[in-house]
Amino acid sequence: MERSGERAGTGRERDGAGEDAVRVVTTARLHLGFFDLTETGPRRFGSLGLALEAPRTALVLSGAAAPEVRGPDAARAARYLAELEPLLGCPGPHRLVLEEAIPPHGGLGSGTQLACAIAAALALRHRLPLAEALRRGAPFPAELAARLGRGARSGVGLALFSRGGLAIDGGHGPATLAPPILVHETDWPAEWQVLLVTDAHHAGLSGEAERAAFRRLAPMRAEVAGEICRAVLLGVLPALRERDFALFTESIALIQARMGAHFAPVQGGRFASPRVADLLAWAERHGARGAGQSSWGPSGFAFIEGREAAARLLAALPPLPSGLAVQALAVRRDGAVLQRLEDAPAPPGAGWRAAAFG
Repeated sequence: MERSGERAGTGRERDGAGEDAVRVVTTARLHLGFFDLTETGPRRFGSLGLALEAPRTALVLSGAAAPEVRGPDAARAARYLAELEPLLGCPGPHRLVLEEAIPPHGGLGSGTQLACAIAAALALRHRLPLAEALRRGAPFPAELAARLGRGARSGVGLALFSRGGLAIDGGHGPATLAPPILVHETDWPAEWQVLLVTDAHHAGLSGEAERAAFRRLAPMRAEVAGEICRAVLLGVLPALRERDFALFTESIALIQARMGAHFAPVQGGRFASPRVADLLAWAERHGARGAGQSSWGPSGFAFIEGREAAARLLAALPPLPSGLAVQALAVRRDGAVLQRLEDAPAPPGAGWRAAAFG
């Protein structure tokens, strides 16, 4: 279900693939908040994330006579492909066609999902053990993630790539490459829907701008970090196990209120996009609960109990301005799809050279 302020194009690249082609499909994630930004404890960060059924990144990788990368977010994909070929021992040239891409700089984990998807595609095409490990739900290798610059603060996107559901990571210590996953719940209540609000006219912080923003932030007060941790341990997790929608959404709302206040000095308010904030306030007046912002935004979210309630809310929406879109989505309870399009023999010498990543 979706409502949008402008007609969406197909946005897909259609092309024939080689006989050795593979396809990988992964989906967006919500970053629901950090636990500890005090800078006084033995570890920093710690975070909570949730996989969604959409938007998606879908790509097809095959051999080629010359390197070729095209489709949405092609420039970033080309950088990851060039880094991963030598790291995984997968010599090119390759053709990489992006059929769909999670919108970048929207707070939906597009960079991590793209990097993981390209690594998985190379591993599948070259018959490396990594592909089968990811298919079984093994976490994305921490050393490989670190080499790609992923997991620098949060590890939930790496975890959700291979298993979906809800994930909690344990933050960074002195020797951490990628944050360890402490909890991974895939038994999400099917009737709990996620209202996703996106704003195409606003971009969240990323790269050096994001790093600079973290440097400008004052340390979180210890009592705020304790309140967030208590909300996760005694709110989010037991509520999910007991299907307690009220406690779950109250706990998420508390986490988001504390996180929004903490980041407000560097993003201009609790929400990066005033338009998203206004729409979420309207949604809460019409039955949505637990509203917040994913990562640096601008994407926002809330939760709705029941598909019919979600459909009624979407039907009642006022006309949306250009660039603003609303979807009611299910939580994805499975990991990325890795599919070999043609069963070709393994290329000569296609061992997984970077064994330390396994």
